[in-house]
Amino acid sequence: MNVKQAAEYLNMSVAWMYRNAPQVGLIPYKFGAGRNAKIQFKVSEVQAWIKQQRG
Repeated sequence: MNVKQAAEYLNMSVAWMYRNAPQVGLIPYKFGAGRNAKIQFKVSEVQAWIKQQRG
């Protein structure tokens, strides 16, 4: 899932995803180099992170 999809799924802003996701344990995967790099998140990892936050 891309950054926008992940942000919507988590009910967070896209800026939060870029700034804070790596610090809270959501691992971004970068495809490409420089400013045109695409950031993706694994759906299974996002879902696991949500479960971890619940308790």
